[in-house]
Amino acid sequence: MDLKPTKPLSGFIELLPVQQRCFDFCAARMLDVLKTAGFNQLDLPAIERAEVLTDKDNWDEIETQMFLFQKGDTKMGLRYDGTVGLSRYVAGHLNDLTFPFRASQFSKRYRGERAQRGRYREFYQMDMDIMGVNTLSTNYDAEIISVIQRTLNSVSEFIGENAVRVGSRPFWDALFDYLEMNDGQKKDVFVLIDKKDKMGDEDFAEGLKDTLDNTEKENQIKSVFTNGYFDFVNKSVKLDAAIAELNEFMKTLELFGVKNAEIDLSITRGLAYYTGLVFEFKLLSHPELGTAAGGGRYADLAGKFSKTKIIGVGAAIGFSRIFVALMESGAIDLSQFESPVDVAVLCMGNENMDYAVSVLNALRDANIASVAYLDADKKFKNQIEYADKINSRFSMIIGETEKLNQVVAIKNMESGQQQEMVIADAIEMLKGM
Repeated sequence: MDLKPTKPLSGFIELLPVQQRCFDFCAARMLDVLKTAGFNQLDLPAIERAEVLTDKDNWDEIETQMFLFQKGDTKMGLRYDGTVGLSRYVAGHLNDLTFPFRASQFSKRYRGERAQRGRYREFYQMDMDIMGVNTLSTNYDAEIISVIQRTLNSVSEFIGENAVRVGSRPFWDALFDYLEMNDGQKKDVFVLIDKKDKMGDEDFAEGLKDTLDNTEKENQIKSVFTNGYFDFVNKSVKLDAAIAELNEFMKTLELFGVKNAEIDLSITRGLAYYTGLVFEFKLLSHPELGTAAGGGRYADLAGKFSKTKIIGVGAAIGFSRIFVALMESGAIDLSQFESPVDVAVLCMGNENMDYAVSVLNALRDANIASVAYLDADKKFKNQIEYADKINSRFSMIIGETEKLNQVVAIKNMESGQQQEMVIADAIEMLKGM
């Protein structure tokens, strides 16, 4: 019989136990930050109706971008981000929620695009959003950024320091109006700006020329990337308002204690989503990872689900992309996660199993991580080798003498030192270490 493959599908992640422990540890730390900041953690369905996931009517066009399937007459798909499901959820529970409403999500996402390094078909993403009805102060945008930074800082010993760059969609909207660009030109230039870092200056300039065919307008747009917004002060009411918003926003970030923040008008992000201030985080020690987290403001979060206007500011942290890449490259030291077990209980003979299990239960009742080697007929050599391989800090050896005297022989697996004591004293010693 031919054996079936053991490797997962391309783009799907499997971690070794030591990697998974690091992954879970960092996730728990980061989620604690979100909990402290008052975010409600949601666990929304992984499967949504296809009409919820996309506005497109052509099934063939979108099936290459998402995992889509059909049961009976219902077309469905796996979620590809957290925003769509959140929009549906908020619209469906408007009368049950208190606004501004804070939501966080930490769940798997699925994308049917071609898998490549750093881009997976199944991955964890950490989202946070604040939503208001009809209005939402930009102070919440600043708070979201501060919470992201606190979240990343909570695991800084693994990923290093971070920096945030802030952009403004209103600035570009005002500039395009000032330059009297038509809707088609605005859309095409936005796409060029969004891809500028990957294109390079020469291709970007060529793209502007093809789109605008106006040297003066092209130069004015290019000047933003060398001089910032300074060439456009006092040019129009809309430009001045966008610039003032940016400057005030940077002051608000200072109030929240955000470090390493700067204005970068090349940040535009998802063209179909964001309408206000946008931002991206980079890891200073790992620029090769690109954007670690990013987000911005939505003018109408749930517009296709409700007539009530829900304004939101949200962000996502590329959790799997960051941590899997750093673990695989060796940038994260996993040594502290190699010893998940404090005690290995080793039973020498089935006749001593009852006492060995009572010791195991006492350890677990005391919240001491412990496992038992239950093949009691195996030789001591096999059992102690097992304790060593699982990196147990101690082993408790249970034999005929230990059962008779109601003690344990506890061995320090690093030093080799061994001593006898009653289980209560052993537990007290372990808790004090």
